[in-house]
Amino acid sequence: MSKLNLPNKLTVIRLAMVPVVLLFLVVDFGIGPWNRIIAALVFLAAALTDMADGKIARKRNLITDFGKFLDPLADKFLVIAGLITLCFVDSLALQTDETDKKVYCYALFVMTVIVIFRELAVTSLRLVVASSRENVVIAANIFGKIKTGSQITFVLLAMVAYPFVYLCPIAFYIVIYFVMLFATVMTILSGITYFKGYWKYINPEK
Repeated sequence: MSKLNLPNKLTVIRLAMVPVVLLFLVVDFGIGPWNRIIAALVFLAAALTDMADGKIARKRNLITDFGKFLDPLADKFLVIAGLITLCFVDSLALQTDETDKKVYCYALFVMTVIVIFRELAVTSLRLVVASSRENVVIAANIFGKIKTGSQITFVLLAMVAYPFVYLCPIAFYIVIYFVMLFATVMTILSGITYFKGYWKYINPEK
């Protein structure tokens, strides 16, 4: 850690916060809805480090290839781990007769599969491009940043879903489905832009 600059240290801290989020989502500490609220707060803190490390890196000119690689990777771990865990803990709703919860769980599963497929594809693209003769490092573009922001927003909403869904279910489902759809569209769109921009570095003959 001592060799890392401040932005990269924040990125590593973000990675270390992922298991804490999962712990509060999965393990029942007997504190009711506070389990998921604490998970959401830790998740939010981890997401804020993403904003902080980028601003610090640009302001202090501390942008490194290591940071360009690890920063989006940390975001992927945070979001994908959150989505998979939510699919697991919310799957209990499929055992009930509540249609709205079943539809939500199926939609959550579809979104999770799309996100994982996109992230694996773009990560593979990064590795191939980085190993090319041009030695290019793919940095996050505006579509990727919007994608990450919308995914984080959705995961936060999903984490606090069941403590608050009963207060105003219609409004809640309208908001969460809208955010889910927007995040899914941005996930697909950002993946397409990355492949369009860097496909030229991929040589199928090698």
